[in-house]
Amino acid sequence: MPVVLQGLLTIVIGVAGCVAYFYFSNLVLDKFIYPARGEKAGHNINRANQVRPWLFLFPAIFVLGLYLVYPVVGSVIRSFYGRDGQQFVGLSYYAELFQGGDFTTAFLNNLLWVLFVPAASTFIGLLAAQLTDKLSWGNFAKSLIFMPMAISFVGASLIWKFVYANDAGIGLINAIRAAFGFENPVDVLQIPFWNNFFLMIILVWIQTGFAMVILSAALRGIPEETIEAAILDGANPWQLFFKIKVPQIMSTIVVVWTTITILVLKVFDIVYTMTGGNFGTEILPSYMMDYFVTSKGYASAIAVVIMITVLPVMIWNIMQSRKEMR
Repeated sequence: MPVVLQGLLTIVIGVAGCVAYFYFSNLVLDKFIYPARGEKAGHNINRANQVRPWLFLFPAIFVLGLYLVYPVVGSVIRSFYGRDGQQFVGLSYYAELFQGGDFTTAFLNNLLWVLFVPAASTFIGLLAAQLTDKLSWGNFAKSLIFMPMAISFVGASLIWKFVYANDAGIGLINAIRAAFGFENPVDVLQIPFWNNFFLMIILVWIQTGFAMVILSAALRGIPEETIEAAILDGANPWQLFFKIKVPQIMSTIVVVWTTITILVLKVFDIVYTMTGGNFGTEILPSYMMDYFVTSKGYASAIAVVIMITVLPVMIWNIMQSRKEMR
């Protein structure tokens, strides 16, 4: 059967299945569970109306729950078994993780990413939002800053490979070094410790546009009366920005910061593309991938640790987002 017909048939069966589910579930609810007849007719109608929205939402909730819960439960269970998936090893993988070695390096590198990238992206995004709002060509500048958001992490990594290239004729850093008289080119991705920051700059470059757009909208939401009152009281531009505007949008800054933090804890592509986790640039996701084939139990234990690390930040992000919506 042609692929187009398969697709059309799938759509028809899916739509017909949804219609049949809603029709028969309503029929069962109204005719058998809460029938609108007898002495309790009014009570049954009210109860049926309370149940009906959940009846309609049930397929989506079930699929979403299965999609979210099954991988988590499966990973936790898998982390208790050995390489063959048959031998129960208990918490031995978790004990092995915290005995030091490469896991500690990956964890500390992840901590560096969490400290540097969200702070740098949010701060630069905030400055860009404030400065571009004052320019006549600010919208064009914002478009340029936001443009890296449209590039995938792998694509951005390939672009920055040229910037960091170990050749003065290609790489920007070595070209600058050559202009100042340094003859020997240097591979910045192989400099221990500092190479992590050269990788982080790529994610800051990508995420600054996101922070700028959100914070620019928040800055424009500050009442003009507040700004005018501060100017009349003699506030200079520095005080106006840091003592009036920033406190007014602090909740938005926190939401942007936590959103980027969650992204940072999941980042993998940049490190894997640029260094493959070598030269001391290992992070938790790339460390997990090292064992994804050879020991799925150990890789699952790392995945559980990543999930536990991300969870508090995600809960905090949701709480702040709700406050922002209010």
